[in-house]
Amino acid sequence: MQDEVLDRARAISELANAQADEAEENGNVSRELIAQMKKAGIFKLCIPSALGGDEVHPMDSLDVIDIIAQGDGSTAWVTMVCATTALTSAYLSEEWSSRIYGQEGVITCGVTAPSGRARLVDGGIEVSGRWQWGSGASHADWIVGGSLLVDDDQPVKDSDGRIHHLLPFFAKDQIQILDTWDVHGMSGSGSNDFMVENAFVPMDRWIRLGVDRPRLPGLYQFPLLGMLGLGVASISLGVARRAIDELVELAAGKVPVASSGKLRGRAYVQSAVAEAEAAVRSAKALMREAVAEAWVPARDGAPMTDKHRALLRLATTNASRQATHAVDLMYNAAGGTPVYNRSPLSRIFRDAHVATQHIMVGPPTYELVGRVLMGMETDVSTL
Repeated sequence: MQDEVLDRARAISELANAQADEAEENGNVSRELIAQMKKAGIFKLCIPSALGGDEVHPMDSLDVIDIIAQGDGSTAWVTMVCATTALTSAYLSEEWSSRIYGQEGVITCGVTAPSGRARLVDGGIEVSGRWQWGSGASHADWIVGGSLLVDDDQPVKDSDGRIHHLLPFFAKDQIQILDTWDVHGMSGSGSNDFMVENAFVPMDRWIRLGVDRPRLPGLYQFPLLGMLGLGVASISLGVARRAIDELVELAAGKVPVASSGKLRGRAYVQSAVAEAEAAVRSAKALMREAVAEAWVPARDGAPMTDKHRALLRLATTNASRQATHAVDLMYNAAGGTPVYNRSPLSRIFRDAHVATQHIMVGPPTYELVGRVLMGMETDVSTL
């Protein structure tokens, strides 16, 4: 199963690479490519097998994202968001999980940030809001929009003081996509803003973030936000691998100005390739180790410890940062070539630096993880 999944990912990576310029120009992945990704089962990696999904090991999902990122970072970004959103299938009621994720070729995506406001009405909730970073929304059948439950515009709280952070599911005809995606990197991901106004969501077609627990073991015991972060890191690793390959190929043929030898003959280029290779391989090894350790309780359906969750986030942030360092090394070693947009290294550089801006791989992660590792009182809700 693993080899078959990865072979399908490689085929999609080749298609994504061939369409990367088009996706960047259009600000979105083509519908034709999305259709091929559906056919290859890319969007059902995290859907339970009982609903017709692949329900693969977490590391297999991350390897798929990594491989697709080697072809095109934007296509991998859409893959990452849509694949990890499907983890919510184990949190929804069995009825709504089946109705949404039992659909053949279903695509879901969304944003967890609570930019919406939900109020109770007969039979469910009514939601209004606007969300940024709607990656994949134009291709999705269902879109999640994080929302606070409010009463008279004030957040509703439990007796323990916790707010109701809901993740309601909107049907595609309930949302309006806004043309806001004017960026310098990950341009093809189509991450436009989207909004809803007084959208009705029936009872149980939402989950409560941080409160509802998954009904299934294994993959679904991994934290929702944690898997999202691991996906971002996998994109960074894939983009970095492509950068190294591009530089090695370039250096084999390029003769720098005022030089009689090829670029690969220069010592600083040789050192840069070695350092980049070490950065990518070591970062991926740490991530694999963290996932393997967390898999033990997850496989048995046991809750993860705060330490497991913290080490996943540490490996995630480290991978994204180290991978981007590797990209910078390759960009600098290439001389003036990546200044031109026609060079793949130009897009790789821009995509890599957009990925590092994601909140799940930001520098504050180190402080959070450090507090957990030192046994200090810490809010671990974002781990």
